[in-house]
Amino acid sequence: MPLSKSGAELLFEVISQCYERGAIIITSNLPFDEWTEVFGSERLTGALLDRLTHHVHILEMNGESYRLKHSRKKQQ
Repeated sequence: MPLSKSGAELLFEVISQCYERGAIIITSNLPFDEWTEVFGSERLTGALLDRLTHHVHILEMNGESYRLKHSRKKQQ
């Protein structure tokens, strides 16, 4: 879901304030090249990704959804 301009700027500010001061965990079902659609600005997205991917461990998980798997078990 796209963020408003002010929403994207506020999120960037929060991440910038946390940058190199503490841990940040972000989950997304979008690859990085689609984040511009959410943040609305290539420049802002680039700056955000620069901060998020510096000193980072990226865990890419593929497979069945944990929630979907457990909701199916409940239905049986």
